[in-house]
Amino acid sequence: DLAANASFLEVSYLLLYGKLPNSAEFAAFENDIKQHTLINEGLEAMFKAFPTGSHPMGQLSSMVAALGLYYPKALNPHRSEEAINRTILRLMAKMPTICAMIFKKRNGHPTVHPNNNLDFVTNYLNMTFGQVTMPDYQPDPVLVDAMNKLLILHADHEQNCSASTVRVVGSSQANLYSSISAGISALWGPLHGGANQEVFEMLEDIKNDGGDVKKY
Repeated sequence: DLAANASFLEVSYLLLYGKLPNSAEFAAFENDIKQHTLINEGLEAMFKAFPTGSHPMGQLSSMVAALGLYYPKALNPHRSEEAINRTILRLMAKMPTICAMIFKKRNGHPTVHPNNNLDFVTNYLNMTFGQVTMPDYQPDPVLVDAMNKLLILHADHEQNCSASTVRVVGSSQANLYSSISAGISALWGPLHGGANQEVFEMLEDIKNDGGDVKKY
């Protein structure tokens, strides 16, 4: 029902606060996330120093861990609920920006900055597949819908390896950035995140074999 009728941010709100948002709550939530989509220029400079061709998961884990260096107040485990919520929003806002930067670097393309006039998923796809020289790029609505569903279906993914890792690291009162970074490192392992990679490779095989899904 959620995959068919909700947006990823609505499902995120549900998982964070225990209920689906009304229109006013959703507008405020979406606006709060849009306030934090840019990343610090110092962090971007660190990212540019990563070797070309280095593994995307290593870059992502490093970048998320480094976010804690730019928000030192987030390192305090005894902060207020409001402060913790702000860290969650920052992480949600910056993750698509960082992932898109990694994709662009891998392809030797300049970074496309966030466009907060777009919704969460469309903004991510625009940063990933748009070009600086194509300001009017419009992601295919079918792709937007598919990405939205993928994010929803992965949003509550039970007590798997990476989720367990995040909780174990967090139980030491480590900050959220470090905990999520550790979870990304767990996801990097071929017995966990490698499952997604094998699916992508299978889809490529199906495409190259003429697109006969039933055969596979």
